[in-house]
Amino acid sequence: MEKTKRGPYALFFKRLIDIVASLMVLILFCWLYVILAILVRIKLGSPVLFKQDRPGRIDPKTGKEKIFRLYKFRTMNDERDENGELLPDSIRLTPFGFWLRRTSLDETPELFNILKGDMSLIGPRPLLVRYLDRYNEEQHHRHDVRPGLTGYAQAHGRNSVSWEDKFVMDVWYTKNVTFINDVKIILDTIKTVLTHEGISSETSVTMEEFMGTPEGVEAVWRAPN
Repeated sequence: MEKTKRGPYALFFKRLIDIVASLMVLILFCWLYVILAILVRIKLGSPVLFKQDRPGRIDPKTGKEKIFRLYKFRTMNDERDENGELLPDSIRLTPFGFWLRRTSLDETPELFNILKGDMSLIGPRPLLVRYLDRYNEEQHHRHDVRPGLTGYAQAHGRNSVSWEDKFVMDVWYTKNVTFINDVKIILDTIKTVLTHEGISSETSVTMEEFMGTPEGVEAVWRAPN
């Protein structure tokens, strides 16, 4: 894959918009964060925040993804079976937790990640660290840019599309980072959130685990003209 040339927006203005927008939202909606934190504490317990290491943008010096700590409001309780093992996600996901996911309010603490520079408003969603060894060479390019609060795949199917299609969308975005595309993704994301599209896959309350792309499997999605 040839190195993608970045324009002024991708190189400078995108990060500037990330800083200004995330800071403004955090200041204007600090009251909402307090309310949500209290509700999560009452309904789901402590800790209020779910924290997990996720891979970020590839460091050009090392050629490896930078690992950062992602923040979200928790949506599951800690119910366990008689052996002390956590129950399946479908059981631990409460109605309140499902509402947080459906409205995407559980994702709002990631604005702190954006402000820190770990993430961007728009970009491929940060997935699990253990997936890194399962990507093929092309799929690794989804980390050529900062991961996003929302992205092209989230605005066009969310968890209802296959992993293969999702990665093709992610890589397409890394080669087409423009202001116009970002505005379109934001508008499409708002529509997706309001219509509650793609919250779950066919077999999971979120998305089934990515086990790697089997040889011979091709994505159905094709880049827009």
